[in-house]
Amino acid sequence: MDYREAWEYLDRLQFFKIKLGLENMRGFLASVGNPHQALKFVHIAGTNGKGSVASSLRAILSRAGYKTGLYTSPHLSSVRERFRIDGRFISEEAFARQASLIRAALGEKQITYFEFATAIALLWFAEEKVDLAILEVGMGGRLDATNVITPLVSVITNVSMDHEQYLGETLAAVAMEKAGIIKPRVPVVSGVGPDASLEVVARVCLEKEAPLYLLGRDFVVRDEPGGTWGYQRVSGLDYHGLRCKLAGAYQKGNAALALATLGLLPESFPVSPEAVREGLLAVSWPGRLEYFCLGSEDWELGKKNKSTIHKTQSALGNVRRYLLDGAHNPAGAESLREALLTGFPRERLILVWAAMADKDLAGTLGLVAPLAGAIIFTRPECERSALPEELAASLAEGERGKVRAAATVAEALGLAAGLAGPDDLICVAGSLYLVGAARKILLGEVAP
Repeated sequence: MDYREAWEYLDRLQFFKIKLGLENMRGFLASVGNPHQALKFVHIAGTNGKGSVASSLRAILSRAGYKTGLYTSPHLSSVRERFRIDGRFISEEAFARQASLIRAALGEKQITYFEFATAIALLWFAEEKVDLAILEVGMGGRLDATNVITPLVSVITNVSMDHEQYLGETLAAVAMEKAGIIKPRVPVVSGVGPDASLEVVARVCLEKEAPLYLLGRDFVVRDEPGGTWGYQRVSGLDYHGLRCKLAGAYQKGNAALALATLGLLPESFPVSPEAVREGLLAVSWPGRLEYFCLGSEDWELGKKNKSTIHKTQSALGNVRRYLLDGAHNPAGAESLREALLTGFPRERLILVWAAMADKDLAGTLGLVAPLAGAIIFTRPECERSALPEELAASLAEGERGKVRAAATVAEALGLAAGLAGPDDLICVAGSLYLVGAARKILLGEVAP
């Protein structure tokens, strides 16, 4: 298969229902020589923040000189975004070659989309002989395809309600699924809150003799003058004067999880303070509180000129200001709400929103909708997407007068650009499928 054929083949696997379990994955990997057994890993689970922690770790380790693999999901515009070594995505040639190898090895057997993608990552990382691979869990943890590995450190960022139909309808049940990545005597770094999720994670760590390092107990973040912050571990490892490139106050906590993870890696992975500072300033995670401005020659759809993205609001009266965020569950929406309340000054908020029909529509949208002066509902090209009328019905009655509907993402962006002035903010959120489609229209493909 060439690249296009391989991508299309992978996409067709989405028609097979999600089937949680490790038997198929273990069997397939055994048939191709168990490539994961030759690799060293950090494994990251959690409801929100996985990608930020993973990309921060990758940026710092790459700055420290280690060949670092990164596997994340989902992608925004190109499937190649899921697979990275240092500053580069997997090449089209390598993607097609690994996909062809997997297809040939499977024969008549069938695996899911995520199992297939995970196999590509493991085979590519083994072929490239990475020093360390960072794997982000796709869903849950216990039965996730990535859980075939034994990492050097496990990370559970946090636990809140999401994917209830697969992971359970209580916080303790969801936490148990995520705690499934904990391995005997492998240290665990976590930012779980003081609720049922902490009780579950602590109990599983105790049962498996896995040391647990908690944000707020074993390591802390402290605000410092000048907008910087410090990191301190009880053991005495300190950093001061740190800055994050990623927007959002909560990103300091995610960065702290990454720093705690670095401190637990074997002595064969030393990381200098310079690599930490440079990595945190270089980390990029598109579609998560991503802010940019476009002039009129850009925001008229189909006339994208990337050289003007960084124009300031005062440069032109026809500038449109955008904030993209993949908030798709109540915890993510709460973080977006906090960011909108404390940052991103504006005259009016214009909200472009879409969501998957199986999400908590009212619980998520209800956190952000009251901040908006206008709401535009749309539907990305995904069979799970909620219809605009379903989204409108989930709103409180007093918010429904703000609503407009657009049949496509492009139409929604055009409508938002027409409604907005240079002092307004267009926030695109609610679904990573929406963010990916909108970002591709506004900025083009995610840069490797």
